This record gives sequence, C-alpha cells and structure tokens, in this order.
Amino acid sequence: MKRIAVLTSGGDAPGMNAAIRAVVRAGLYSGLEVFGVSRGYYGLIYQDFLRMNSGSVADIIHRGGTILRTSRCDEFKEEAGRIRARESLRYFGINDLVAIGGNGTIQGGYKLAQLGVNVIAIPASIDNDIPGTDLAIGFDTAINTVSAAINRIRDTATSHERIFIIEVMGRRSGHIALASGLAGGAESILVPEVEFDLDKVVERLRQGLKRGKLHSIIVVAEGCCGAYALSEKIHEMTGMETKVTVLGHTQRGGTPTALDRMLASRMGKRAVDLILEGKKNRMVGFQGMKIVDVGLEKVVQGEKSIDLEICEIARILSI
Repeated sequence: MKRIAVLTSGGDAPGMNAAIRAVVRAGLYSGLEVFGVSRGYYGLIYQDFLRMNSGSVADIIHRGGTILRTSRCDEFKEEAGRIRARESLRYFGINDLVAIGGNGTIQGGYKLAQLGVNVIAIPASIDNDIPGTDLAIGFDTAINTVSAAINRIRDTATSHERIFIIEVMGRRSGHIALASGLAGGAESILVPEVEFDLDKVVERLRQGLKRGKLHSIIVVAEGCCGAYALSEKIHEMTGMETKVTVLGHTQRGGTPTALDRMLASRMGKRAVDLILEGKKNRMVGFQGMKIVDVGLEKVVQGEKSIDLEICEIARILSI
C-alpha cells in the first residue's frame, strides 16, 4: 500500500486543519496510508510520525491553527538536516510529502525535492504573498478579522474624534493591509510595495477635517513603517491626537471562513490527486477561480506583487 505524509510548517493559518482533513480523507478514500508529521520539518527530522485515520481529522474543519502543530526548524536549513528528513521518510517507506505552509515551507520543500522526495505543496499563509496562486489558505479569514477590528475601532474613533493608525501583519507584503483597508474604508493605506508621501497623508487628514469628518483610519502594513513612529510624526505635523492599535497575532487565529474551508478542502484533495497521477514537485494553486498546479521551481523563483489597481481604487474612494 502506497504511503504519503502530510505536515504543516511555519506560521499557522486558519484553514490548515481543513487542508489536513482533505489530504487525509482523500488519501484514505484512494487506498493510501497517510501519516501526519508533528511540528513540521522538525518532526520530519526526528521522526515524529503518526498514522492517520478518518477519525484523526474528525471535527477539525472549523478549527483555526493546526492539529499537527508547527515550528520553525533551523536544522532543516542545513543540508545535513534535510538529508536526515529524507532518511526519516525512507525509513517509513514514504516517497510523497504534502507540505502545507507559506514561502519558507515551500522553499524547504523544494530543497527536499532536490534530494529525491516528491513534494506537493499547499499554500497556506495569511500574508498571501506566495507566487502561483491568487489566494493562499488563511488570507480570507485574516482580512475578515482585520475588517471586523476596523469596524470596532471606527466607533471609538468617531466618538472621540481621533485619528487611529491600525498596524496589520504581512511581513514585507501589503496584501492584508490593502484588502482590509479597502474593505474598511480607510483614509490611507500604507504598504511596503508603494512608497508613500507623509505630507500627502497629512493633507488627506486635514481635508477630511475640513469636510466635517469625525475620524480618520490609517491602515499600515508591519513591513512598511512603524505605527508608533508614524503616529508621533503625524502628531508633530498636525497637533491631532493619534492612537495606535497593533492587531498582531489576533489575525492568525480564529475560525476559518467558509471560503478558506472550501479552498483548503479543494487544494487538499487536488494534492492527493497529483500524487496519484504521478506528478512530481508541484504546488496546488488557485487562479481565476480554478484549482491549478504549478512547478515548485517556478514558485520559489517567482515573486508576487500587490494589485496596484486596488491601491488606486482605495485612494479614489477615500476622498
């Protein structure tokens, strides 16, 4: 009986459990033996394997985080660690690995593939910065979480007639800030990919006050600039009271949205199909409302940019 393994690595993302469930049950349905690997590549090196059955993934589709847990493994960054991981898989008679995670996970999977392991990747990252897919698992939940926070903060901002700066996650990517800022009606959205002019940001705030606006919301990606430093500069330039909210890891957790559950389920099933079809070293993606697969080499060498059209829409609609 053919054996496959599944792991989650790097930062957790809502919907990872739904993807695990899909891989396990699709694999079992197709007559495969499925092993879960705990704590990502660390568990791969130290043989923390668990044989999965249908009950192993019962009642998890709605849960955030990952039942397989996750970690960042420095040993796996070295070739010696990756060789140990490969030998662990061989010891269990496993040639195919489904790796669920973000850019780091996929890059690690690609390096493992170069040692002879067939790696099928599933993109899961709230940052949504993975080339080859329009959406990564967890992004929709994250932007809904941020949008809900903006709604609550807006109530306080209006009551106190203040400026609020909301810092969101994303590392060096502005996808969360851009999507949630547009959905939340932010006056300004600052992202790492687009250089901003602080004078123009301040002028927009002043114009809003002249029109009688009771509040202003600025959404800032964490990789763009420090929210607290920005707050101090705006206060120095305008004298306006400015408050900062850093949403932090609240964006990672929570119940995945229906979209993320559906996306994860479709991607997990497709990952198993790719293994059964004999396809090697691919990433499952979502492009133009369809599930596709892309070569791992193309993914790790690619780069995903933000949609500048959305930036322009946000700027126009915030007048």
